[in-house]
Amino acid sequence: MDIEDGPRGVTAEWTVVASGIGPLFLAATARGLVQVGFHADAGRRERMPERLAEQLGAVVVERSTGLLAEPARQLDRYFAGALRAFELPLDWSLATGFNRQVLRELAGGVPYGTVVGYGELARRVGQPGAAQAVGAAMGANPLPVVVPCHRVVESDGGLGGFGGGLETKRKLLALEGVLPEPLF
Repeated sequence: MDIEDGPRGVTAEWTVVASGIGPLFLAATARGLVQVGFHADAGRRERMPERLAEQLGAVVVERSTGLLAEPARQLDRYFAGALRAFELPLDWSLATGFNRQVLRELAGGVPYGTVVGYGELARRVGQPGAAQAVGAAMGANPLPVVVPCHRVVESDGGLGGFGGGLETKRKLLALEGVLPEPLF
């Protein structure tokens, strides 16, 4: 389920969960999961809630009502190889315009274990010449893993970029069977 923009001034809850790619910052509003952040180590963890508060115009509190229980459970199942599709309400407040259009197409149109090229994704949203803009939308994705920007690759088979780092992208694609597991 997707939730569009709601009124500013909402409350968001956050937590950090362990994952197969390191600690993830999760945040949700009453409307749904609003942010997933990579590499949520102690140093970054301190800044992430403040930045989210500024972006949403929200009060941001560490987990209090359980909004994050289901996202954490589904991410745990995903990294254990037991979940192929997330069934979570998403709050799209941090994505607008073209970026939101591209991310929504990605979320619904590129299933687990598959990849799509930047140009192909641009074509799917009616902007066939906008491959670079699709790349920018992937870099601005507020919900990585759940909205699987790791599944977007270059047309020549290259990995392309990734906000969480290329090693993280490789691990996610290996988890989904797109790439072989690293030898060491």
